[in-house]
Amino acid sequence: MINRSIFSELLLHLTKPQVTVITGMRRVGKSTALRFLLENVPHSNKIYLDLERAEYRFILNQTNYKDVEINLSIEGVDFSKPAVIAFDEIQLVPQAPSVIKYLYDTYGTKFIVSGSSSYYLKNRFSESLAGRKQIFEMYPLDFSEFVTFRGEDPSTLMQFANQPFQISYYLKWKDLYEEYLRFGGFPEVVLAGSEPDKRAFLKDLINAYIDLDIRLLSDFSASDDLLKLVRLLASRSGSRVDYTKLGMILNINRNKLKDYLHLLHYTYFIMPVTVFSKNPDRELSKQQKIYLSDTGVLQQLAQVSSGQVFENAIALQLARSKKIQYYQKLSGQEIDFIVDEKTALEVKETPVESDLNILRHRAKGIGIEDCMLVGRHQPASGFKNFYWGGSLLP
Repeated sequence: MINRSIFSELLLHLTKPQVTVITGMRRVGKSTALRFLLENVPHSNKIYLDLERAEYRFILNQTNYKDVEINLSIEGVDFSKPAVIAFDEIQLVPQAPSVIKYLYDTYGTKFIVSGSSSYYLKNRFSESLAGRKQIFEMYPLDFSEFVTFRGEDPSTLMQFANQPFQISYYLKWKDLYEEYLRFGGFPEVVLAGSEPDKRAFLKDLINAYIDLDIRLLSDFSASDDLLKLVRLLASRSGSRVDYTKLGMILNINRNKLKDYLHLLHYTYFIMPVTVFSKNPDRELSKQQKIYLSDTGVLQQLAQVSSGQVFENAIALQLARSKKIQYYQKLSGQEIDFIVDEKTALEVKETPVESDLNILRHRAKGIGIEDCMLVGRHQPASGFKNFYWGGSLLP
């Protein structure tokens, strides 16, 4: 089993009595995380139940908690001793939180659960298990994890991360970073042996998201509208959302469109970025930019420019550990990202000195002194006063 950066946090919580809730997009590695945690339980009174299987959903769907308890005992759980129960795909059983609450309160049972929808999990678990749980969000692999999955030692990648451009560092890691941009960070895509297999996995992942997660939370007709919407959003990655224009193209009213975008956000499919403003009311009135959750998924859905792919990747890399916004004047002048409200960051595939000068000028106009120019390729001019995209790690 290949280590993920979130595993250390999960291991720390394994020793605590509260429910460990792992959520994230489908196929991001949640089931692997559950099995990893169970392997680290020091006793044998533990069980893993995949709720995609009807016989396990039947156990939790019984109206009498005592019947649930009896059936779990038949599966091997001894409630007279400390026990650990792992439920995978818990969003498939709406009453699961109440069952967990009963067994947690009655026997002190430790639960580890996973689900594909934060929209469901955050709301249901907040209501039913207040004070009894902690939610951990899993995402596609970051670049250091990607390097590990590709069989390389990421120690030097990490050692010189987040530093200005260094040619030897760039040459060592650029090919892997280009692969990462092209196919994204879903584990089974990264581990696939051929390009056709990678594309097939990405296509299947998108279909599973629409057919399973979205239909669970909405209805059949909504899933058709949402597939059209995600394709349109992919083609406009990094652009501001114009609700009126999107609604006219898709023949969807403004309120329903907002509901769909909300659903896509809370099921981890898109990442909205708000505008930077010193005036909060003005910030709320401005349009958001939309990025997709993974560059492989992005390119599977639409033919986009290499610049869009790179900017989308940088947005995802930054958002792992920082607050990101964008800035745009009425004249159209823009700064790609404002990071933690104190750093202006511009993304250019092949950066040159004039890009940095323009960035500094625009940042100064809004009272920001700290500037970062981020590039993808080595400039032919020899310009080095920038950060290589692959070096930006959480």
